[in-house]
Amino acid sequence: MKIQAVKSKIHRVTVTGAELNYIGSITIDEALMEASNILEGERVQIVNINNGERLETYAIKGAREKGEIVLNGPAARKVAKGDVVIIISYGYMDFEEAKNFKPSLIFPNTDTNSLN
Repeated sequence: MKIQAVKSKIHRVTVTGAELNYIGSITIDEALMEASNILEGERVQIVNINNGERLETYAIKGAREKGEIVLNGPAARKVAKGDVVIIISYGYMDFEEAKNFKPSLIFPNTDTNSLN
């Protein structure tokens, strides 16, 4: 049996922008994507700490080490610049594999969205 479990998590980053007139997605600093093992185009869930909203979109790479976290397209209606969000991706795995699987969890600085 396959189950879906947390694969990657970027815990508490600050939204740096919301671009309604963009095709869609969330732009994530490339360094954060690499550290959390989130791939460009991967489906992600966004949990907004400020208002409780949850939404799904896909990740695109932002500039490396610029702290960029931008919600694009319709998702921009669910966040405001300065909101703190959690970004989660899930993976399908065998039930037995999931018992020992360790997700990639990162905890960036919420003031700078950096790993320092």
